[in-house]
Amino acid sequence: MIHQNQKATIYWVTVVLRLFLGIVFLYASFDKILNPAAFARTVYNYQILPDSTINLVALVLPWLELYLAVFLVSGCWLPGATVISTGLLTVFILAMAYNKIRGLDIHCGCFSTELTEGSFGLSTLIRDVFFLLTSAYLTVRVFFFRQATLKINSR
Repeated sequence: MIHQNQKATIYWVTVVLRLFLGIVFLYASFDKILNPAAFARTVYNYQILPDSTINLVALVLPWLELYLAVFLVSGCWLPGATVISTGLLTVFILAMAYNKIRGLDIHCGCFSTELTEGSFGLSTLIRDVFFLLTSAYLTVRVFFFRQATLKINSR
């Protein structure tokens, strides 16, 4: 049985992680929204998508990240936001790993469209896995422990 102070701790940990992940997506979206052509080059460099979809992805993905940030920070539409963020982070990690296996040395484009951001390595992978685990935790909390997460004073 979970005690009252444990419920409060779980609640606040969940809120902090939700805000943290929201801020990450907010920060990640800005440069891409402001520089869609540069982000399209980054998407192209991954050499995964058909050329006909690159511009669409470069235009839509940053706005999706922005909306995810808004939903995570505000606490609205959490089931959808956590599932989509977990899916996106999984795709990002798989795309980076796939290119690393193929021997392509490209920058990730995670937070900047500048090529000076550097190529992704172990630190980028560890960082993104941490983001993924955070998102997966939030997804589990929202879907399986929603009452314990949202109601501190329930018995």
